[in-house]
Amino acid sequence: MWMLDQMLKRLIRKGQLIVIDHDGTHYAYGDPAALPLAIRLTDSGAALHIARDPRVGAGEAYMDGRLVVEPPHDIRDMILLVMRNASSGSGIDRKGPFRRLAQAMVAKADQINLRAKASSNVVHHYDLTRQFYELFLDEDRQYTMAYFRDPENTLERAQIDKKALIAAKLRLSPEQSAGMRVLDIGCGWGGLALYLNRHFGCEVLGVSLAPDQVRFAQERAQAAGVADKVKFQLIDYRDVTGTFDRITSVGMIEHVGSPHFGEYFAKTNDLLDPQGIMLTHTIGRTGPPGTTDKWTRKYIFPGGYIPAMSELVAALEKNGWEVGDIEVLRYHYAHTLAEWYRRATLHREEIIALYDERLFRMWQFYLAGAEQSFRHGSMVNFHIQSVKSRSALPMTRDYIQTEAARLSAMDEAPEWHLAKRTDALFTSE
Repeated sequence: MWMLDQMLKRLIRKGQLIVIDHDGTHYAYGDPAALPLAIRLTDSGAALHIARDPRVGAGEAYMDGRLVVEPPHDIRDMILLVMRNASSGSGIDRKGPFRRLAQAMVAKADQINLRAKASSNVVHHYDLTRQFYELFLDEDRQYTMAYFRDPENTLERAQIDKKALIAAKLRLSPEQSAGMRVLDIGCGWGGLALYLNRHFGCEVLGVSLAPDQVRFAQERAQAAGVADKVKFQLIDYRDVTGTFDRITSVGMIEHVGSPHFGEYFAKTNDLLDPQGIMLTHTIGRTGPPGTTDKWTRKYIFPGGYIPAMSELVAALEKNGWEVGDIEVLRYHYAHTLAEWYRRATLHREEIIALYDERLFRMWQFYLAGAEQSFRHGSMVNFHIQSVKSRSALPMTRDYIQTEAARLSAMDEAPEWHLAKRTDALFTSE
């Protein structure tokens, strides 16, 4: 306990953290006047496991039941408390320079995503059962940042507004888009592709490396009667052929890996019509390039990497693109993740029945940790609108908000219900 005790003495300044060791000994950190948050360690090795590598050890200890958060708090409260203190400058990284260099090299190597590895990485995260994701996502299964025009909006409303904003930046129009072809790279469960077809009549090809996502998206297109216009393929974006008037990439480039950014933007440039527009929606860093933390690489997104703006713009510039518009979206993902966490926790028993307690705890830790990265850390979202010809865009960006508002007003947000859905399309394997 000595090592963990010394680390927490330096770290916790705001709020109060109580640690109850396995033998019942109490340790207090931070402001004694603040309301305490208490955690309990259940075995003699838990403290050392956490202290040796806090960013990995804490998550593993919680997943394995070696770290328990005492009611009325939960793991989200603990993570937000710890990271609020870490963001103030005291830090929790105990690694020396050589260990940091070694881990950075491993993280960089992990981003080399050749075709077979890219496919296995995607399946690792996205091919959990359909029932699992429906327990915490919105009705349309949007598994990327929602756009909260008002922080009090529901997740359903915010996800509709996200799709409206993306469509506006693609500069589609009902009068001119009926013959257009749109490529949706990393199409998820097909919600955005179906949205674009429904509102603009365009043909959409969605591509993904997650087999169940593609099957589900195909079922949705068939059920909507638009399978001839909205198609989904299990294919690597590098193998797509043809020419497209618009390209959208939502939450995809985080899986590409920085060594492949040039390849990615060269390929998409080849696929886009000379007067086309591409919209890249991605999580991004507020600072310079970095690495993906070990716990996330190991348990959640193997091969994943959150890019810095400098990396994306440099890759675009080198591969024939002009940047038409950039927007930095702050805090929206924090609100999104907080709601996903709330919904997942409400469905704790169902998730455990689908998998087990360990996976439920792993996802709690992931969602809460990701939220703090957007709330107190260095994560935001980027919208990068890129073109091959600057004449593809109007003189001002006023059209974006005008069109986004028009589209948002067209769709009423459905209510989210705690009860599990019974629609066969959402619950079939």
